[in-house]
Amino acid sequence: MTTATPELLTVPEVMERLNVGRTKVYDLIRTRRLVSIKVDGCRRIPADAVRAFITGQISEAA
Repeated sequence: MTTATPELLTVPEVMERLNVGRTKVYDLIRTRRLVSIKVDGCRRIPADAVRAFITGQISEAA
């Protein structure tokens, strides 16, 4: 049995996916609108969290 590891993105990768700046990504993390973890001091964001954030934003806009 193999357990799939969630894809972890760097802040620059999230910046590119959301088309926003570094400060905005950290603001989303700080306000807990975007889930993140620290891996040896490096901030990582699960790809699922980015998808959930986008889905939530679309729902709010509808």
